[in-house]
Amino acid sequence: MTALADATLEQVGALAALTEMLVEVERTIGSLQAARDGILALGSRLALEVAAQAEHPDHGEMSARTVAAEFATALRVSDRTVQRRMADAAWVVDRFPLVWEAQGAGRISAAHARVICEAGEHLDEAAGRDAYATQMIAFAESESPGRVARMARRVAERFQARSVDQRHEDAREQRSVWIKDVDDGMTQLGLLGPSALVHGVFERLTQMAKVTQEQPVAEGVATPDAEADPRTIAQIRADLALDLLLSGAPAGHDAPEGLLAAIRGSVSITVPVTTLMGSDTTPAELNGRTPIDAATARRLAGAASGWDRILTHPLTGALLAVDRYRPSSDLKRHLSARDQRCRFPTCGYASIDCDVDHHHDAALGGATSESNLGHLCRRHHVLKHHSPWAVEPSGGGIYAWTSPTGKVYIDRPPPQNTVTFAEDQGVPPF
Repeated sequence: MTALADATLEQVGALAALTEMLVEVERTIGSLQAARDGILALGSRLALEVAAQAEHPDHGEMSARTVAAEFATALRVSDRTVQRRMADAAWVVDRFPLVWEAQGAGRISAAHARVICEAGEHLDEAAGRDAYATQMIAFAESESPGRVARMARRVAERFQARSVDQRHEDAREQRSVWIKDVDDGMTQLGLLGPSALVHGVFERLTQMAKVTQEQPVAEGVATPDAEADPRTIAQIRADLALDLLLSGAPAGHDAPEGLLAAIRGSVSITVPVTTLMGSDTTPAELNGRTPIDAATARRLAGAASGWDRILTHPLTGALLAVDRYRPSSDLKRHLSARDQRCRFPTCGYASIDCDVDHHHDAALGGATSESNLGHLCRRHHVLKHHSPWAVEPSGGGIYAWTSPTGKVYIDRPPPQNTVTFAEDQGVPPF
């Protein structure tokens, strides 16, 4: 074991004190940022009041410019930047006052507030926004912004006036491809399209990049006696994308036996059985990240050669078991369905990109069982084995992590994308 394993008690105590100081400073910064947003929002309201009094109202545009210029010259920044910040602040304070207040009270950070507001920006009813905000603020108090963003997209769906199917039909009309020139002879290529297709494309590129990285190459051509590819996965992914778009095949990367061309993209869809049956509108989820329309989920489920059935408690939604009509690797599928992501607190790496780790080392008698296994990304897998960080299973997929300073952080598996029933609704017969 390395890192802080050899630290003295004084050094560990210093780390604990620094951690507490950092937390308090971050809380203060978040509160001050909320106070700044409140002042900027008041500036926007003042501009609207002045515009309403004018003989020839301009909907507040010139008044907003005037106020922004006053703020900007005092702060020595661009008045365009200040006017944009005024509009953003007014939007948050007016539409999500509970989120703004929670940030001001130090309960959540500015990053948490931003992802909550972004996920709920399409909620039109004030009551729905408040109910959504209340639920997400409580969740955000113990989770990272990345995890909050994923959960916020799911929760926001429950308060949407229009279903994801209806919105998807409209959103498909916006699909497009664009380019943006940047510095040093480089250009960005962007694509907006249906989530299932875009994630499938990215997954295929990633699989191809990993295979390419493992193949020895010489002058861009795979050969048995060449050196390992020095490029990163991101660089290979970009090179492959350009190969495929320009030539229709991974011409500059494929091995003689055509390994890359045989790779196909894959996505993971979680959909409540009631949605598959058409008797419910709970959205399906793609890779545990973003809601997708039910029509796409049904097409993918119908075309799949096999799929996992995730059994959850009808009242609590808790994961009970995972089985498959073509059984294989049952335990791995159960863990993937339970964890969905790296189980280190605050980490959002998807389980597909993680290692399955024995919390108690198998070489020391640790059981290969659901209670002793969990997904860890490579970074946190290494941290667990080569630092004083320790993890202890607490049952039900809950893990208690202890830091080098003795602080305990609880990580719970994310809730399933499922339908739950209240006691008075009864339990469905399946």
